[in-house]
Amino acid sequence: MAGLINNNHMSKNLLFAGVGGQGILLVSELAARTAIHAGFDAKKTEVHGAAQRGGSVVSHVRFGPKVYSPLSSTGDVDILLSLEKLEGLRWAHYVKEGGLIVLNDEIRVPARLTNTPVQYPDNVVEFLTAQGYRIVSIDANSVATELGNYRAANTVLLGAMAEHTGIADEHWETVMKESLNPKILELNLRAFRRGKELSNSRVLSS
Repeated sequence: MAGLINNNHMSKNLLFAGVGGQGILLVSELAARTAIHAGFDAKKTEVHGAAQRGGSVVSHVRFGPKVYSPLSSTGDVDILLSLEKLEGLRWAHYVKEGGLIVLNDEIRVPARLTNTPVQYPDNVVEFLTAQGYRIVSIDANSVATELGNYRAANTVLLGAMAEHTGIADEHWETVMKESLNPKILELNLRAFRRGKELSNSRVLSS
């Protein structure tokens, strides 16, 4: 069984956030399956919202020796993976003090619901760092595009998250091979490995 960063009697709490169409549910499912493959008990749940219209999508994954609930409480999340900056800001309060936020350097301005212009905050990383979170900020879309397809951005970030979960690479890659369509497997394996490579060099803290 792979070791946890927390002690062996505690769960590891992961939170995945993004907007519809970014592949949040896929990477959270891969994370849950990987934890089980590594010998842990794991629970997962998700909130789809208006996913089909580009709305917020959130998925909780918890794993450990024994997990009774899939939901993490506010302030208990060890790692937040966000595929969009504003979603990272929206869900950061779930992350524990000194926790890690893996953030895609992507801006998706929310759809305008009124005639009032929508202003997107321009200092998300700086703000989150000032709050005491550790931040891994990666332009995952560009990395994935260089590897062959921008849609693998979610797997780039999954690799960056995986580096900090305490679960060995062999479990992640075995689950990916078992779960993904063979047509996209090699691309996603490259994206995952690249995310792991980038992770440690991109950690920012206050």
